[in-house]
Amino acid sequence: QVHLVESGGGSVQAGGSLRLSCVVSGYTGSRRCLGWFRQAPGKEREGLARIDSGGGISYVEAVRGRFTISRDGDGNILYLQMSSLKLEDTAMYYCAAGPPVSCLTALQDLDTIPLFRYWGQGTQVTVSS
Repeated sequence: QVHLVESGGGSVQAGGSLRLSCVVSGYTGSRRCLGWFRQAPGKEREGLARIDSGGGISYVEAVRGRFTISRDGDGNILYLQMSSLKLEDTAMYYCAAGPPVSCLTALQDLDTIPLFRYWGQGTQVTVSS
């Protein structure tokens, strides 16, 4: 059974940093796509960053240059280093895993989200002024 468990969320002042972690278990095999998403109250879930099995990385414009996605050597822990946080970054953050096709469509497209089959429960990030 596949499990994804996020941690590292919390409250931070604008301009601060946080690092989120996601432990992935039960999803064996190297051919998979891992990503970070978020959902703010009253808004659609949106993709932020993803990494494919070959190490290829993509970001949406809203976080490019501020957020960095990475994974450990085994690919079983996914990270999201967030810096220069803004008030609008306040949201529930989720990690997700899916087959290689999950890394082929445009990350900002809503159609990409259901391609990720497995999701964590989320970790809350709150940015205050």
